Amino acid sequence: RTVIACKTNVVLRRLLDDAPAQSQRARRLFEAATPVLVTDVVLAEALWTLQGTRYRASRDDLVAVVIGLLEEPAVVFEDRNAVWSAVNEFADARPVMTAAGVRVLDFADALVVYKAIATAQANAWPYEGTYTFDKAAQALAGARAL
Repeated sequence: RTVIACKTNVVLRRLLDDAPAQSQRARRLFEAATPVLVTDVVLAEALWTLQGTRYRASRDDLVAVVIGLLEEPAVVFEDRNAVWSAVNEFADARPVMTAAGVRVLDFADALVVYKAIATAQANAWPYEGTYTFDKAAQALAGARAL
């Protein structure tokens, strides 16, 4: 079985349909029979771009994007279960008070923790936690304050 991968700009053209020629090519790529790998970096970059000042996507929008990609038959991930767990944590995250004000968990932070857990399990390593200074990320099971 073969797989192809794509960069963030291809995923964004597929999601946004904002550049007719490129969006059409991206759509055809995702509709082809060959699975399309969306790496963790590409997924995190796409969400970061969507929530930025140009597109201003809400948390709900970002959750819908990830769930939509999870539901696309052609899309594969480095670790589907880690992406699923991360999007659920991200969707349910509650604001926390930090020295810099109120913060809410980022999707990328949740993905980092769940990928660390999955990697430890796959290698039969005891997982002791993912250390972070980020108070919002510390709310995740598996995250530890440093």
